[in-house]
Amino acid sequence: MLGAVQLGLFAAGVVLFVPMGMAGWHLSRNKMLFFSCALFITLAVGVHLVPYFPSVTSFLSSGSSSDSSSSVIVNRDSCFSLLHQVAFDFQELSNNSKRGSWKWIESENVVDCDFQKLTKNDASDLLNGSWVVVAGDSQARLMVVSLLELLLGESKMEIIKKDLFLRHSDYSIFVDEIGMKLDFIWAPYMSNLTDLIMGFKEKKSYPDVFVMGAGLWDMLHVNNASEYGVSLKSLKDSVVLLLPVSSAFANGDGSGTNNVVPVRSPNLFWLGMPKLISSMLKTDEKREKMDDVMWQAYNDELYRSKLLQQSGGPLFLLDVHSLSNNCGADCTSDGMHYQGAVYEAAVHIMLNGLLIESNQKL
Repeated sequence: MLGAVQLGLFAAGVVLFVPMGMAGWHLSRNKMLFFSCALFITLAVGVHLVPYFPSVTSFLSSGSSSDSSSSVIVNRDSCFSLLHQVAFDFQELSNNSKRGSWKWIESENVVDCDFQKLTKNDASDLLNGSWVVVAGDSQARLMVVSLLELLLGESKMEIIKKDLFLRHSDYSIFVDEIGMKLDFIWAPYMSNLTDLIMGFKEKKSYPDVFVMGAGLWDMLHVNNASEYGVSLKSLKDSVVLLLPVSSAFANGDGSGTNNVVPVRSPNLFWLGMPKLISSMLKTDEKREKMDDVMWQAYNDELYRSKLLQQSGGPLFLLDVHSLSNNCGADCTSDGMHYQGAVYEAAVHIMLNGLLIESNQKL
């Protein structure tokens, strides 16, 4: 190797200095031409010498690939944070009501992420062969409705809607065309969710996509944010035992650079509580117990529990509060349950989260 370098340097000297010496006298009256020739010959020699110095080549290529890899990571993380950048529009109906629709805000960063409103075929391809479990209260049931409307279409939904809306009951369906099983589990309290997770662990059978969320029933019937926080931490501990997550989660450390995103994330989702409009709630008890102050207290406990990825935990938040707040009072008739556009947006946020995590594009 050393002999090759020496030979290359000798050849470079011959190529560089001999022609320059011979031409120097003739070009002495035109210094610009002289230095142009010198620069050209030097660049030519440099190109021929680079292969003899592989460390230089590897440095340049590694720097380029490192920048590219870093860009991919930054884009991925920033796109997750932009998934809820949604706006709602309204169409006036003949009965003086309004029907909402939604779209992603067309800011530069959101456009760069290229979020997609998935078609039936796209969603079917993404969830093909999957087991999806959605557990929680009526908010979770409305999420299931929007997901099935996307996968089945309106005509088939009309057939199953009656069974899906049986009061306080579970619902299961197998979509033969794509081999997908979907289970809705009525689980309005945190303890219901913890029991469900421990049941998965005992059976050693885990869903591919698991959406869960509870809080409204606890707020109405227990109305104690501190107890809700204890239940959330118990739930987080159960999730940590269930899934292959990093020790940072188990230690409850949501700060620092040692946090590692769980292996199965973001296939775990937390369905947040909606915006509660107290004046529109239907009973005095709800208006008294489910006000903004209590909602905020419950939400603070959610973040303190470190259950969410946004605070160092294993579950990605589907922020129904943000979506319903953006949709506003025109989207609800009871101050708690919102029009389908809100839950449809949540479904597409979930599906795009799955696409980002798996580096897929449909």
